[in-house]
Amino acid sequence: MTFPTPLWREGRGEGPAERFIPIIQRTFDFNVGLRSTVTQGVGGGARGPGGGSEAGSAERIHACRQGGVTELAPWLVGDRPVEDIARLGRGLTVPLKAGPRARSGVEDPMKRPTLAAIASLLVTVFLDAAAVSPVAAAIQLETVATGLTSPLYVTSARDGTDRRFIVQQGGVIKVLQPGATTPTVFLDITARVLSGGERGLLGLTFHPRYAVNGRFFVNYTRQTDGATVVAEYRVSDSDPNVAGSIETILLTIAQPFANHNGGMIEFGPDGFLYIGMGDGGSANDPGDRAQNIDDLLGKILRIDVDHLNGTIPYSSPPDNPFFGATPGRDEIYASGMRNPWRFSFDRATGDLYVGDVGQGAWEEIDLVTLGGNYGWRLFEGNHCTNLGACDATGLTFPIVEYGHSGGRCSITGGYVYRGARSTLPGGTYVYGDYCTGEVFTLSGSAQAVALDSSLNVSSFGEDEAGELYVVGLGGTVDRITTSPPPPPCSYSIAPAGQSFGDGGGGGSLSLTTEGDCGWLAASHADWITITSPTRGAGGAAFTYAVAPNGGTGPRTGTIAVAGQTFSVAQGVGCTFAIDPTSQHAGSGGGNAGVDVTAPGGCPWTAVSRATWITITSGAAGSGSGRVAYAVATNTGHGARTGTMTIAGQTFTVTQDGAPNSCSYSISPNRRNIGAAGGAGAVTVKAPTGCDWTAQSHAGWITITSADSGSGGGTLTYAVAPNTSGVNRQGIVTIAGRTFTVKQSR
Repeated sequence: MTFPTPLWREGRGEGPAERFIPIIQRTFDFNVGLRSTVTQGVGGGARGPGGGSEAGSAERIHACRQGGVTELAPWLVGDRPVEDIARLGRGLTVPLKAGPRARSGVEDPMKRPTLAAIASLLVTVFLDAAAVSPVAAAIQLETVATGLTSPLYVTSARDGTDRRFIVQQGGVIKVLQPGATTPTVFLDITARVLSGGERGLLGLTFHPRYAVNGRFFVNYTRQTDGATVVAEYRVSDSDPNVAGSIETILLTIAQPFANHNGGMIEFGPDGFLYIGMGDGGSANDPGDRAQNIDDLLGKILRIDVDHLNGTIPYSSPPDNPFFGATPGRDEIYASGMRNPWRFSFDRATGDLYVGDVGQGAWEEIDLVTLGGNYGWRLFEGNHCTNLGACDATGLTFPIVEYGHSGGRCSITGGYVYRGARSTLPGGTYVYGDYCTGEVFTLSGSAQAVALDSSLNVSSFGEDEAGELYVVGLGGTVDRITTSPPPPPCSYSIAPAGQSFGDGGGGGSLSLTTEGDCGWLAASHADWITITSPTRGAGGAAFTYAVAPNGGTGPRTGTIAVAGQTFSVAQGVGCTFAIDPTSQHAGSGGGNAGVDVTAPGGCPWTAVSRATWITITSGAAGSGSGRVAYAVATNTGHGARTGTMTIAGQTFTVTQDGAPNSCSYSISPNRRNIGAAGGAGAVTVKAPTGCDWTAQSHAGWITITSADSGSGGGTLTYAVAPNTSGVNRQGIVTIAGRTFTVKQSR
């Protein structure tokens, strides 16, 4: 077949994406025009953030005739011919470019490629390409955000707000509101992050109780040494779309090289934090760190961020395989990883899928379990590397692998689809290749190409509804959807809120939406518990419980469902106090007040129980307040007592009597009595209407009659036997006069 064949040469662009410029346009009886590039990289190839970093490359132009390869130009570095390709060093990958699409093979770094070698590579290309079957595209990408700077990840907070959080390699996390197209800055730690190549802000996850505690975690390589840092931040108290600035560092792990930093962090269904660590970089794991159980590199780690270990800001679950062991690190969950750039948990089963980036030939997906060893550096995929004994004892091999054909070079791990809006079958694992932009599906053991994009796929993401996203390093986030895409989901809730008393109780709300629209519900208050399923699709009714309010004030909380907010208001158990609790008034009366202390929203009243006490303000109130009252003039000669009931408390007013010309006398005014004791009486003389009182000031003298009177009268008393052995004297005050009792021993 004869067709115009452009010959292509690499254009010098930034980042891992390659651009190609046609330099010759001629007609040949060839299958395809190819450009070979030999790349030296510290990770064994030119990769994106999840692979290696490019250190140098050489190229030459050639064409492939059916049945053979015709070389058209020498190898070049820039525009300079290179006679000895071995000078470029070891660890070389040869991508073969067919027009704007790539094909690749692996070249012996110590030998200049021959025509026979290139022809052999071409055969390998076509054989490996068949390993992943092409299928009719059942999905397409729908743009969610553009104009981003090297985005590496997208996720949700799982708090019912339906927001998406986008990680940018340089150190910025952005938040995208439902229905919006322009994200805003949530966190900026650029000053802390060493970025470039495979370094940067690499991971983000939110605590399972983020809706209540506001905790989230990041993974980045730090200034200036590139060590991995896993740190905790909290959302701002005043703005849910801005993070606080306080950092708590959980882990710091030294990195011997610039590549293979891993970077993924995620909470598992067990509530523990899982951390993906690469082997430390260079090529072929020179320190054999992935197999060293005293080293955290080349591992999946698992830690408990809710319980401290002394001064260490986390602990390790005791069922971790090397917990308390020597040798072995407590934090290790699984070993034998090269660069687990992205992993995820199936939200339905809890299974952990890890996309482990290969060295130079094979990419793999591992189903990771507690204590598993996944073979690197002894095996790359299912294939012995000859870097050690090819002994598979105790190793767990990938559930799927694919070779570096068709330009494929670096796996980007994805997610098991559990959404409702795509034609993808539920339970399908979706992943991709960074270099080709292909999106693959895995159903059982069958791999297929679901979509062939032009993106450098740096990551996948999952939202609250279980829908999946593709992140392009060039600056985009796209949603995976059907072709054509369905209309946007609409959500509404009823009622908008509910009020409860201090005793709490239960309630319900309804969500209305289309049948294929997923949702997540989350309580944003620890005293509100959702008692129905918190995930689903289509319309639903939710039930919830409100705990009793034992605090001193009312409170409000919310439930977020699919970006909608339901408000709960709760009163408080009311307690009241008054100050003072009593007051003395002169006979002329006057004005005074009583302070009431009560929680806000707690109502109270004030009522006078005496006709001569009048409430002048504050007869009713809510929360703290003040009651003012007036006391009338007492025209009587005797003192009087009255009360008010204020907020259920008793307030007492004692008022003096009016002055008068009363005169009093008593007879007798003294008495001697023997040791045996006895009884007696005192006569009180006073004008009519003149009140008087009596009071004993000795415990052994008891008034046996009324202790008060008006006008004349008689008071009786009793004296107890004297057993003290000494003479004693006591007095009784009667009508203001003193009556004295002396008792012998």
